[in-house]
Amino acid sequence: MSPIAVPRTEDRSPDNPIDLAEAGMTGLLDAAPLAGLDLPCRSATNPDLWFAEAPADLEKAKALCASCPVRAECLAGAVARHEPWGVWGGEIFERGVVIARKRPRGRPRKDATVAASAQGAAA
Repeated sequence: MSPIAVPRTEDRSPDNPIDLAEAGMTGLLDAAPLAGLDLPCRSATNPDLWFAEAPADLEKAKALCASCPVRAECLAGAVARHEPWGVWGGEIFERGVVIARKRPRGRPRKDATVAASAQGAAA
């Protein structure tokens, strides 16, 4: 697993008028609407999406984060705070580590594994 590069304040987009160093994460989230920034995690109809158990829901949250104007600051804040889980800055955190995809609960279906093995052997 490779380490995450935490963006510095000077790496912020010029379109983002909020300074994370001055505002902190809570201040950033509160100040964003006042600055005219639309934050998907604040305007979504289902805020639990960012802390869902289902991998498909987490992928939806990641997709919503893709266009967020404070994505880099959110990710940097989550890394600095050692967030244990959830979607932060468009990345999935599980046990404090960024993971590419979350696996569904339980074991894979036995018949699906057998079918996949048979297809691999036939190829």
